[in-house]
Amino acid sequence: MPKIVKVVYYRVKPRWLMVKVTDENDEFGWGEATLEGHDLAVEGCLDEMIPRIIGMEANEIENIWQTFWRHGFYRGGPVFMSALSGIDIALWDLKGKILGVPIYELLGGKVRSKVQVYCWIGGDRPSDVEQAAKARLAQGLKCVKMNATEDLGWIDSPSKLDAAVERLKAVRSLGLDAGLDFHGRVHKAMAKQLAKALEPHRPLFIEEPLLSEHPEAIKQLSGLTTVPIALGERLYTRWDVKRFLEDASVDILQPDIAHAGGISETKRIATMCEAYDVAIAPHCPLGPVAFAACMQIALSSPNFAILEMSLGMHYNTEAGDDIDLLTYLKDPTVFDLGDDGHIKAPTGPGLGIEIDEEIVKEVSKGTSPWQCKVFHGPDGSIREW
Repeated sequence: MPKIVKVVYYRVKPRWLMVKVTDENDEFGWGEATLEGHDLAVEGCLDEMIPRIIGMEANEIENIWQTFWRHGFYRGGPVFMSALSGIDIALWDLKGKILGVPIYELLGGKVRSKVQVYCWIGGDRPSDVEQAAKARLAQGLKCVKMNATEDLGWIDSPSKLDAAVERLKAVRSLGLDAGLDFHGRVHKAMAKQLAKALEPHRPLFIEEPLLSEHPEAIKQLSGLTTVPIALGERLYTRWDVKRFLEDASVDILQPDIAHAGGISETKRIATMCEAYDVAIAPHCPLGPVAFAACMQIALSSPNFAILEMSLGMHYNTEAGDDIDLLTYLKDPTVFDLGDDGHIKAPTGPGLGIEIDEEIVKEVSKGTSPWQCKVFHGPDGSIREW
């Protein structure tokens, strides 16, 4: 079978890191290794990984995955797993192209013909959500997501919670379902209050109501609310996920395919979740390669619920140059939204998309590393993004 001869990566606006793997027959696949705010760290990890796979057989995806996992001794964590994700996704894309089939055919075939998606409204400090929600409704979406609150103190004014409830009510009144992202910025004392206040208005889920480093508090919170609890973007392997499944503290697992070991590990996580009656809703505020990879998981996983889509997201528009989810695609219609808020299964081989490498190369020339947002309280203390 063909051997890997070249691996390159491109940092592109708004904040994405694309990986291209080429074999000795000049066939290639695309991956995404985006880790928001840590471009240089992931690039350094890729520089260490790439020489180790040159000359390996490109079709041996699991062997390559296990080589990095087992032979590296130190493993896991966001940087290592994001670099591995970029390589893994590219290898799956390459294999699908060589065999002439979509990746979902290699994962057991489709269990659905289309995928429901949601998009963002409101930005980091949510505002004007009603107008933004109306625009999303006009696009055909049935569900949106917004930050539940602005950045908060450990204990903050109850008025901040009242504002979150009013925003949810405004969006729900339009006939849209809405997920509320606490973004790990809400501490335990406030999270308990906010979950209770939101519950009568039936959000689709509350996301990262507490940081995943507080599993005992998440378990406590899950017993205090009937609102589905979603988390997982800061869990990177099946071993990270295991405790939350055993605790029965999560209802919707949100692995990020660009952080969680690519298609290989994300599919394993999805299968684990099914055994605990937990849905998956992949986290994907990222680029077209990660989104296409998530589509393959969504189409082949019985417990898939809904998929995040970065089209028109605030981080994209803030980057300027009119760069968005569709910019790097030769055929953007592959991600066309139906009026029912779904995207049809792609039929092309591999990821089912064609990346315009010339645009990627051109944009990469002037793309600086993206930095995480920085928030401070009125007293100057650091707050969670």
